[in-house]
Amino acid sequence: MQLVIAEKPSVGVALAKALGVTEKKDGYIEGNGYIVSWCVGHLVSLANADMYDEKFKKWDIADLPIIPDEWQFIIAEDKDKQFGILRQLMDDSRVTEVVNACDAGREGELIFRLVYNKTLCNKPIKRLWISSMEEKAICDGFSNLRDGKDYENLYQSALCRAKADWMVGINATRLFSKLYNRTLNVGRVQTPTLAMLYERENSISNFQKEKYFNVHLKSVGLDAVHEKVKEQGEAENIRRDCDGKEAIVKSVKTERKTVNPPHLYDLTTLQREANRLYGFTAQQTLDYTQSLYEMRLVTYPRTDSQYITDDMDGTARNIAESVAGKLPHFNGIVIAPETKRVINNKKVSDHHAIIPTAEVSSTDLSSVPDGERKILYLIANRLLCATNEPYIYETVTAEISCSGYSFVAKGRNVISEGWKAIEKAFRDFQKCKDDTEEEEETLSLTEGQVIERPVYEVSEHFTQPPKHFTEDTLLSAMERAGTDEITEEVERSGLGTPATRASIIEKLTKSGFIKREKKNLVVTDNGTDLISVMPDIIKSASMTADWENALSLMAQGKFTSQQFMVDIEKLVDDIIGIAKESVDESKVSRNGGEVIGTCPRCGKNVVITPKAYSCEDRNCGFVIWKNDKFFEKARKPLTKEMAASLIKNGKIAVKGLYSEKSGKNYDATVCLDDTGKYVNYKLEFAPKKKKK
Repeated sequence: MQLVIAEKPSVGVALAKALGVTEKKDGYIEGNGYIVSWCVGHLVSLANADMYDEKFKKWDIADLPIIPDEWQFIIAEDKDKQFGILRQLMDDSRVTEVVNACDAGREGELIFRLVYNKTLCNKPIKRLWISSMEEKAICDGFSNLRDGKDYENLYQSALCRAKADWMVGINATRLFSKLYNRTLNVGRVQTPTLAMLYERENSISNFQKEKYFNVHLKSVGLDAVHEKVKEQGEAENIRRDCDGKEAIVKSVKTERKTVNPPHLYDLTTLQREANRLYGFTAQQTLDYTQSLYEMRLVTYPRTDSQYITDDMDGTARNIAESVAGKLPHFNGIVIAPETKRVINNKKVSDHHAIIPTAEVSSTDLSSVPDGERKILYLIANRLLCATNEPYIYETVTAEISCSGYSFVAKGRNVISEGWKAIEKAFRDFQKCKDDTEEEEETLSLTEGQVIERPVYEVSEHFTQPPKHFTEDTLLSAMERAGTDEITEEVERSGLGTPATRASIIEKLTKSGFIKREKKNLVVTDNGTDLISVMPDIIKSASMTADWENALSLMAQGKFTSQQFMVDIEKLVDDIIGIAKESVDESKVSRNGGEVIGTCPRCGKNVVITPKAYSCEDRNCGFVIWKNDKFFEKARKPLTKEMAASLIKNGKIAVKGLYSEKSGKNYDATVCLDDTGKYVNYKLEFAPKKKKK
């Protein structure tokens, strides 16, 4: 008899149904030669530090680094009962083989193996490796079970990843928390992700906007522009020189362009699009897609591939045709799926792209919850777009002259809608707009054409700062981070994996390091405090790139777990060494907190606290608040560097301060005005240049 162990109860029930297993027991289902049970997620995990030694209950820099000689594992709280059931089933004399039916990926392998090892089971392992929860796929998978030994390298890579995260997290968190006298949670992926967000916020806050002017030549259906004139007077001169005069089309250039259909979804691109269109967080999209997978409506979600394999050709074509007939917004659109566009065996590793399953055609979609249904529509629509014809258009660029000045008009003439027709029908049906889409009007002009009595206008504009990260753009940045340093043998990596990026963003949010402002992700004061004291070795995406490179090679049998762990131990030693060297008495006060200067009142250290830059002597009372109303009204974040300059020099030149009265930005010197009781600020302005 085979004992089948799934990752979740819902998956176990689906497997049992496909296998004809019907006799329900406490924590498992039995019958037809099988026992089907489940893990309830992570049943077994790495033990806490204090399990190795009681002294580790207290955080002390002298105890670092904490590196276990022999790793210990614990059963997750409130999950003892299910673990006991699995141990009893593994000991059952009727069981001759154990089938690992956890999710087909690195984490699924780890979840199963930790339970298997903790129970001291030594029965043979078979591996179920499927990408769809359809009954046919399940039955086919059980007809082609693989030897569990084939996944030993995958398990080792998963275990090493967990151990490395533990070692860096435990040691770095304790180290920096003690050095700076406040809890600073450090993580291999979350800290460089936070660093990217912090750098973007810095770029935005330090951005100096510049004014410029455009001069427009307008007529019916035409808006040609003379762009980016720096001075308003110059722009007005151009307008006056042209006013009342006809314009002549000097040249018309056309260029034919082809936009191939988009790729199928991997998890990251699905999360990005769902955030852009629906405002879903990455975690929500993963949860909805996992739910659809368990409903047997889509294939396995945790994939980094955007292609399918050639053996899926006929199936994918049939699914495309059936979902087109099922979804209302495809009425009147001719569907002739060309699946060859989405087939590439070389770009499919563990799992192919996310596509709908044949179950969609026989499912009442009105019964699917709203969030899941929106994701299902996205996935179905992407399959139809990806297998459709290219979008072909012609760009038109016209140069128009008047009084010696050149104006440019641009347009677009569509030749073949192709996949864009499907995309437009979908957006109209879902009543959602993609803000990244740029539309250009059709433009019909001929060389030598005279434009009579055009209207000339001047418009004012400002250069724009970088945009805040959204989950869409952050996921893209995480996917690309550090990839220049990854070998060709590792296809895609970046910060984290498709399966873990959503949880990293959620962890940063729940830890209070970032916050959501509508769709934007913004670093909090706590996040700024954390990043400001982290050494580059922790903040850099390079470390994670190196790790993912090594872990991927390990899963392929090309790198040893022993060498990986030796490298991680050295990394932990380096982190501790660098931190201890860089954070000495000149950087940290005896009461904790990074020192940024000498108190102008009493001469003691001014240190960074979660909410302020303040004297370490509380009796002194000198404090510069991070959320001071002066800087908040001026829309200028008070950074550590600015505070240090104010303390040292008593003043700092600041560009781009905002005036609530005028609604404009200005430059000034901010002077520290310390009354002895309160810290205030005064402004000094550079003398205006006299006009000649």
